[in-house]
Amino acid sequence: MITIVFSLFLLTMLVIVAVAILRTDNLFTAVMLSGIFSLIMAANFFILDAADVALTEAVIGAGISTVLFLSALALTAEYDRSPPVGTWVPLLTSSALGGVIIFATFQAPRLGDPNAIVHKHVAPWYLERTPELIDVPNVVTAVLASFRGYDTLGEVFVVFIACIGVMSLLGRVRPRRDSIEEGEFEKRSDNLRHHLIPRVVGKMLVPFIVLFGLYVQFHGDFGPGGGFQAGALIAAGVILYALVEGGPRGRELVPEWFSSMLVALGALTYTAVGVVSMMRGGRFLDYSALSHDPIHGQHMGILIIEAGVGMTVAGVMITIFHAFSRRGIR
Repeated sequence: MITIVFSLFLLTMLVIVAVAILRTDNLFTAVMLSGIFSLIMAANFFILDAADVALTEAVIGAGISTVLFLSALALTAEYDRSPPVGTWVPLLTSSALGGVIIFATFQAPRLGDPNAIVHKHVAPWYLERTPELIDVPNVVTAVLASFRGYDTLGEVFVVFIACIGVMSLLGRVRPRRDSIEEGEFEKRSDNLRHHLIPRVVGKMLVPFIVLFGLYVQFHGDFGPGGGFQAGALIAAGVILYALVEGGPRGRELVPEWFSSMLVALGALTYTAVGVVSMMRGGRFLDYSALSHDPIHGQHMGILIIEAGVGMTVAGVMITIFHAFSRRGIR
């Protein structure tokens, strides 16, 4: 009963924050509210026992996305200057779509229902065969990294291609200082070096964030985590260091050439595991062929491809952040 009441409270807060985002004209306020929205969503995912998704939402949605939005905001005006348009059509469209989604939820199975379709089809097979074929405690990691390895490889290349697209846009479009009041650009793109408390606290947190990222990276087969979450956490630590010490110091810690290399190296590492599996007589991404002991081969393959995922995710986020911070000093 307490869980249901807390869930309803979180859902109510989501609606309130979403409406506040739509109503505000201050872009900084909208970015902060978006971070709060992501934190509430992360709490919802934890309640639903989706710890892996909750970690990703908290780090990327509330952390790194907020920083990137603030970086973009430093290149634009503080308030929304879009011309007023009619609100009836968007309101009716969103209301109709919301009604359809709410109606669809009535057909969804009850939370935790053992008779749900998903619990009678593939889920029992994964739970029964994972100890035999892969022997890792975290079945989610086994599904994502081994059973569904092709899909995860595709997701890595989606992140890789998205980075290429974002960098192509940021590399061609230069900031227009005349669109911002004189002196405002430098003031808003400054870092936290002159603020004692954020700098001290930030420098204390950076080692623990990176250490936790490494723990999530190499402990993902035993608990919630993996390459996606670890890469986001490590990138968050690097970005926090750049915020408290300044963009140039951040680029000295992780040079742009190194973060760009990580983006490609992670995807190549993942692909190389599949190629080596074929060269050893197995199928593409069949980790059992990597060792004489199939279980050991599965562990080795999962460890390597998760490292590749972490490198790509961390490299993409750090590269994009460096691109934003570099634009302020052109």
